[in-house]
Amino acid sequence: MIIANNKKAFFDYFIEEKYEAGIELKGSEVKSIKAGKVSIKESFVRIINDEIFIMGMSVVPWDFGSVYNPEERRVRKLLLHRKEIKKIYEKVKIKGYTIVPLDVHLSKGYVKIQIAIAKGKKTYDKRESIAKKDQERNLKREFKNNNR
Repeated sequence: MIIANNKKAFFDYFIEEKYEAGIELKGSEVKSIKAGKVSIKESFVRIINDEIFIMGMSVVPWDFGSVYNPEERRVRKLLLHRKEIKKIYEKVKIKGYTIVPLDVHLSKGYVKIQIAIAKGKKTYDKRESIAKKDQERNLKREFKNNNR
């Protein structure tokens, strides 16, 4: 079940490889995420000392939590196997590649985040994707009108 989605990532980047990672959460953050009070629109992923972290991910504090609620935009560690981290690091070293968060979802009751190795699009690529979406929308509209 997808809780939060980063649609802008699909528009701004060419997605190459996807990975599913766990998130190290504290206290009532899990309840808050399951309630849908999470945003990854402005978040990004960094590799620091052979560990992967997500920064800028916003988890609104749980309403019924204690006074010890964690910060809303704290740095959270992502849980991946060592081999996967090395593989991602080797790809990201190449100029133009980055790691972007795609969505936050539940898998067997655990909160997971899908990250991807991506390459940035140029402005003309973005224009192409907008034109393609418009063309598909027009085709669907024509099919819908013809079937009436």
